[in-house]
Amino acid sequence: MIVQVVLVHGIRTSASMWRAQVDYLRARGNGVTAVDLPGHGSRMDEAFTLEGAFATIDDAVQDAATRGPVLLVGHSMGGLLCTEYAGSEEPPPVAGFIAASCTSIPRGAGLAAYRLLTRAFDSLPDRGMSLTNRMLDRILPDETREDFGAGGYSLDEQHAALASLSVLDLLAALARIDVPLWFVNGQFDQLRINERLFLQVAKHAELIVVPRTTHHVTVMRPTVFNAALNLAIATLDQSSGAHSDP
Repeated sequence: MIVQVVLVHGIRTSASMWRAQVDYLRARGNGVTAVDLPGHGSRMDEAFTLEGAFATIDDAVQDAATRGPVLLVGHSMGGLLCTEYAGSEEPPPVAGFIAASCTSIPRGAGLAAYRLLTRAFDSLPDRGMSLTNRMLDRILPDETREDFGAGGYSLDEQHAALASLSVLDLLAALARIDVPLWFVNGQFDQLRINERLFLQVAKHAELIVVPRTTHHVTVMRPTVFNAALNLAIATLDQSSGAHSDP
């Protein structure tokens, strides 16, 4: 059976951030689903809740699992949510997991500082979008720059999303994940703060650090991230007897 990939975006962004990966996976012959979490992208008018986010991920995983082994991939907030989901006490039908840019426990001083930063941006006349766009113009390649924000930016729900993350018990979830797991981080990602701890707790984890890359590893270095996807899919093919065209 062909490996199916479920992609979960980070805070403020949407499924459109994964377009380079979606195109790569479809060309490779794999099934792929990129979801919009509540309050994001096509669901911008909805309120963000953890329950709604987990239901969104589970619906996509359960559907994909009817067609083949599932590789779950989450970035930033999406990676944190997927970690909690993949490490549920009743394991979901996930055969492998890529957690990108999310090796940080979202509570304490770090989370408080990030929430203060978002509130400061919100106080600007354009809610900080001009600064955000100038930064993205500088760090993202032309092939992904438009895709990153094509689904719009979830400014209204980001505070509720950030506040909800503090209840996640990520270390307990990591300890329960019993499938191949890859942490993919940019060299200069600020969320690498608990990287060593996550590696110690996770049973079957490998770390991939992408040089000269920030938090936006999936869109800043799409070819490298696609190579990580290829590694994960090849591993699942070998371990499960699945087949996908190279």
